[in-house]
Amino acid sequence: MAREAERNSCLLRDLRQRAGNDSCADCGAAEPDWVSVTLGVFVCQGCSLIHRSIESLSQVKSVLQDTFEDKEVEFITSMGNEAAKAKYEQLAPPFYHRPSHTDCRILREQWIRAKYERQEFIHIEKQEPYSAGYREGFLWKRGRDNGQFLSRKFILSERERALKYFNKHDAREPKAIMRIETLNATFQPAKIGNPCGLQITYLRDNSTRNIFVYHEDSKEMVDWFTAIRAARFHYQKVAFPGANDEDLVPRLTRNFMKEGFMEKTGPRHTEGFKKRWFTMDDRRLMYFKDPLDAYARGEVFIGSKENRYTVVAGLPPSIQGYHWKYGITIGTPDRKFLFACETEAEQKDWIAAFQRVVNRPMMPQEYAVEAYFKHKP
Repeated sequence: MAREAERNSCLLRDLRQRAGNDSCADCGAAEPDWVSVTLGVFVCQGCSLIHRSIESLSQVKSVLQDTFEDKEVEFITSMGNEAAKAKYEQLAPPFYHRPSHTDCRILREQWIRAKYERQEFIHIEKQEPYSAGYREGFLWKRGRDNGQFLSRKFILSERERALKYFNKHDAREPKAIMRIETLNATFQPAKIGNPCGLQITYLRDNSTRNIFVYHEDSKEMVDWFTAIRAARFHYQKVAFPGANDEDLVPRLTRNFMKEGFMEKTGPRHTEGFKKRWFTMDDRRLMYFKDPLDAYARGEVFIGSKENRYTVVAGLPPSIQGYHWKYGITIGTPDRKFLFACETEAEQKDWIAAFQRVVNRPMMPQEYAVEAYFKHKP
């Protein structure tokens, strides 16, 4: 028995090195140390915990510590990550978000449940909740002024190219209309204080607006997120008829490049530094008094180095008054913006985020955004 167990353990370790098996079947993390003996896939520790929490779905074992029976090794050998992907993801629509190991738990859990438990990508009719082009339901939405979460009716319509919500269940006119072309959605469980918390942003008069929502049912919330991605995908297929799916998918929704507190001063650089919450959304740097504010106090457009945008560590020596120790100066063609970070690590992270944007050449449509910022009232 001991020899058999050792032989099987060696076989499992060899199988894990094969192409496809060397990254997690569910999130792509490198060197997965766990394997589902009922599904035949190699998964990382994080995904193994999700598999383990769905007892009826999957039984997982450690590749390095557990023993395996001959029939388990035979099944894993016959399946593996590539064969499982061909089976369980065969009809996965391009707009369905395939999570990475850095995504929040509910995105990874619902991807795993959709694949193996509900088999949504084998039976296409099971995709109806997010692929029908119309979705209606109730979400808990955070009030702009009092911070209370209240039930609000939401309607997503691809035909109208809009997401709408209503303040009263029987209201005929929506409180807000969010155009699909400027819509974004990103899960923010820590910021919102709910594991299903979703931040939806959109542009109104070319300024960013935030709403914060959640639903108690994680499948319901991920279905809303996926329906938004589907609407965005179908809109972009019309707007960019020559584009490949691979080009469109990264544009559907995006996580913010960086968020956190910094201090800032005003345009004359003589005002005192004030602590603000900053969000870096591509080329838009927005600042808020509170992380859950609906409206930004201000926005800064950050262009490319070819257009005379610069990022340097430190503040001009003439700056007076108390502020956090680790400064950042962003230069634009019109003025300099001064920020201060509490720690050196935060300063380095912010500078790295700014540099990624500054080092990237501007796209034609971004010049129109830049022009708007220059002439903003």
